[in-house]
Amino acid sequence: MRTLYLDCGMGAAGDMLAGALAELLPDKAAFETELNSLGLPGVEMKLESRVKCGLAGTHLAVRIHGHEEHSLDAHGHDHGRHPHVHRGMGEIRELIAALPVSPWVRENVLGVYRRIAQAESKVHGVPVEQIHFHEVGSLDAVADITAVCLLMEKIAPQQVIVSPVHVGSGRVHCAHGILPVPAPATAEILRDVPVYGGAIQGELCTPTGAALLKHFAASFGDLPVMRVQEVGYGMGNKDFPIANCVRAMLGETADSREDLYELQCNLDDMTGEELGFAMEQLFTAGAVEVFTTPVGMKKSRPGVLLTALCREDRREALVKAIFRHTSTLGIRESRCRRYVLHRENQTLHTPYGEVSCKRARGWGVSRRKYEYEDLARIAREKDLSISQVREAMEKP
Repeated sequence: MRTLYLDCGMGAAGDMLAGALAELLPDKAAFETELNSLGLPGVEMKLESRVKCGLAGTHLAVRIHGHEEHSLDAHGHDHGRHPHVHRGMGEIRELIAALPVSPWVRENVLGVYRRIAQAESKVHGVPVEQIHFHEVGSLDAVADITAVCLLMEKIAPQQVIVSPVHVGSGRVHCAHGILPVPAPATAEILRDVPVYGGAIQGELCTPTGAALLKHFAASFGDLPVMRVQEVGYGMGNKDFPIANCVRAMLGETADSREDLYELQCNLDDMTGEELGFAMEQLFTAGAVEVFTTPVGMKKSRPGVLLTALCREDRREALVKAIFRHTSTLGIRESRCRRYVLHRENQTLHTPYGEVSCKRARGWGVSRRKYEYEDLARIAREKDLSISQVREAMEKP
């Protein structure tokens, strides 16, 4: 599987991510030309060579009317640029709608902004449509986000894995004043993401960087076993004792497979309600899969075969749960291997509204499935059949 691993040991920002991904392309100069043909007013983008701690890499410099402004915090990311520029979500949509990019890129740029808007909405206690972006609403941030989305389209990884994110420490200057690191919006975006701080003072992960990571990452963790084919370094503006960069590694990982334990028992004296409750409890105890199969039992009684699959570390908990919540007197155990497609959930912005979509890929196949409840809601609202709504989703 074509895998992109992002090492965020010095945090992440839009310009750094763009620089790292640009190094994975065979022709950076052609990509720079493409960026400058986007038509963002007064914006010039340049992929500049930088050296940090003896390590060569690339920095995406975005100049607005000839000037590149930097952060007010110690790290030099894009949080804090152009604090006088305020744009609402409606203005952002109009700006992005005018970009000469593919629908895939446009949808992902909007998706990143929606993550930021939702975080800002929760932090400030106002509706999303009333949010006015400060730093991330400026043209250089639009350029950073669009550049990363364009690069993701060109590189086309089948999965993106991100390391635990170093967020920095201390305080950061932003449009609302002096705030703790990570900034509140960043902390909100990074919910459920492994993060850590350190001795470096400053904002290592910006809201833009956090939103890009959360939007594209299939998972967060250590570097997987992979055959690395390309490596790129995206540089920040400031210098530290540690190289101030994001590292991108592109290569091949094995398609997903895992060893599981299969626990089974035959049941013929439980009601449907009791069996349904037992299955719920097995999922709570850590089962990967739980299902029943009709079987014939002794004295020609109809019964069910209850099967639960689990990983080794949950095997004992599942055995206890089966004995506790079923009437069985014994459990059979065997070891099996499961082959799976990599799955991720996405929210698509369509003319009918937001639609959840589950994507799966690996083992030479790729497929997607729209959330039934979202399709049914649209069908009711628009007086359409579900098949008509699904066909509309597939149109470019």
